[in-house]
Amino acid sequence: MANARKHFDVLVVGGGPAGLAAAVSAAEHGARVGLVDDNPALGGQIWRAGVVGHGPGAARWIQRLEATGIEILCGTRVFDSPTQNSLHAEIESGLLELNYQKLVLATGARERFLPFPGWTIPNVMGAGALQALVKSGFPVSDKRVVVAGTGPLLLAVAAYLREHGAKIELICEQASLASLALFAVSILKLRDKITQGLSLRKELAGVRFVAGSWPVTAEGDGALTAVVVSHGQKLEKIACDFLACGFLLVPNTVLPALLGCRLQNGFVEVDRYQQTSVGGIYCAGEPTGIGGVDLSLIEGQVAGSAAAGHAEASRSLFGERRKLQRFSQALDRAFALRSELRGIALPETIVCRCEDVTYERLKPYTSWRNAKLQSRCGMGPCQGRVCGPATEFLLGWSPDSVRPPVFPVRVENLGAMVRDLVPQDSELLRGPQ
Repeated sequence: MANARKHFDVLVVGGGPAGLAAAVSAAEHGARVGLVDDNPALGGQIWRAGVVGHGPGAARWIQRLEATGIEILCGTRVFDSPTQNSLHAEIESGLLELNYQKLVLATGARERFLPFPGWTIPNVMGAGALQALVKSGFPVSDKRVVVAGTGPLLLAVAAYLREHGAKIELICEQASLASLALFAVSILKLRDKITQGLSLRKELAGVRFVAGSWPVTAEGDGALTAVVVSHGQKLEKIACDFLACGFLLVPNTVLPALLGCRLQNGFVEVDRYQQTSVGGIYCAGEPTGIGGVDLSLIEGQVAGSAAAGHAEASRSLFGERRKLQRFSQALDRAFALRSELRGIALPETIVCRCEDVTYERLKPYTSWRNAKLQSRCGMGPCQGRVCGPATEFLLGWSPDSVRPPVFPVRVENLGAMVRDLVPQDSELLRGPQ
């Protein structure tokens, strides 16, 4: 297939809440908008598998989306930016070139995994990953589940699993009771958040919740049978079928970094209109700071309106954004990972699952780049998306550079790029005579 090309006034990458809000806002201001997502359906991680069943808020955004004429490109994975105002993406049928005047990046976030003995045993998985499986039809009725990690996501996942028949044996929250109390006080003025919290508490009535607790070891031969958790000065062994772990979210900043957007403390730096350090490129949602769906929606509207040239519409949302950003800051303070978690990985614990690299093999190195060259850590199929954040926490490393392709790409599509760039009479294309 010949490479396809599309042109947009505003191109939005990411079909979660921030991306939906950005695309709709830009289109309602008259821009020709394209919305790209690598998943089969819009919704992102929070509204996975579309918006059915996610409440009136999600449905309203889809209704607005359908009324705008936005071109939706699902199953489209952006992997390179060959020239200014242009992206290359892979689709099922080949290569797609996306050209734009303004770009909004709403690439979302992923779960952080922290290695501990047994974390690679089947049925030990991310909290969000288990929730996503259940949303896709995976049965958990009567399954014993321990939910562990940190942050409000744990409660939401536990409530969802319980609603679908799982037996929640324990919720382990690594934050202390004192931190949780301060967090509760700090959000008293945010009525929606208080209402959500009380609703989750009601849904989880009778479920044991322990603060200052985290998994130490997962046990099982071929599949998980039990987890040992630490709380206080004690260890407790709990029989279970699944362990769902979530140690905060990690922003997906690879594409912004590839485009030259400045990062600060691991997040994309933006101005009050959500514009990055690169003119004409905006960013919204979790890549600018982990703040939840409400903040993502506001930031998406700010970015989309500004990208379409309607700054006054963006300014009308600044007040609401400030309020929700205070919630984000409270989250950061309350659920910061405690130093004790750096001690749960043993020397023989695998850190890089793709390349079977243990913690002991990584300790002699001083940087992410050095470790990659010497041990192949981060060079497997996930390209460091799992072990990178883990080593950042455990060893203080950070990625040195970002190079295309930022996702695995089929060789035939790389070849198509070469055919576009190299003159047709070149010996490179003719090959040996």
